[in-house]
Amino acid sequence: MRKEVDCRGMACPRPVLETKKALEQMTGGQLVVTVDNPVARENVTMFARNAGFPVIAEERDGLFVLTITKSETGDQTAAKPESSKEASADREQTRTLTYFFTSNILGQGSPDLGLTLIKSLFNTLAETNPAPDNLIFLNSGVFLTCDSSPVLEQLKKMEAAGTRIISCGTCLEYYKLKEKLQVGRVSNMYEINQILSGPGKVITVP
Repeated sequence: MRKEVDCRGMACPRPVLETKKALEQMTGGQLVVTVDNPVARENVTMFARNAGFPVIAEERDGLFVLTITKSETGDQTAAKPESSKEASADREQTRTLTYFFTSNILGQGSPDLGLTLIKSLFNTLAETNPAPDNLIFLNSGVFLTCDSSPVLEQLKKMEAAGTRIISCGTCLEYYKLKEKLQVGRVSNMYEINQILSGPGKVITVP
């Protein structure tokens, strides 16, 4: 079976959602997804690979064509059924602590004070044991993961300790910072929403 999905002109996270929907409708075969920007290409590729599906990406006439292969056996990441007691125990073990940053300063008021406070917070987080599970950066918060960030040293220390650091690809693109990313990786609203709505505690830092 071969299915094609045209995601040109779609904003994040719609290309990922359309890809997910198409894969769920397929019992097996190849799904060909066409996108028109690098962020969508990376988001769809990351989603498919995280789901266990091989992806081949090609650039054609300024477009990105992604060929995703789904085996006839269905979802390659499907796990065996488990008892409700086992599922409950697993959910407890996977509870996480996530910090969600929507700005590159902390609090309202003086920007200089906000910068001082954000540095102080990251100095504190870098010494926390265990380190936070996730750090998510959205809107102007992505400046903290890029060149000239005042907290790069602390972020790299937490990443080395196992913290997952992700920055919104749409935000990086908007601020023209994608090539300046220094720590963590690019993500998309689909994955960000999965983390924020999943088990665990989320601390939003406005």
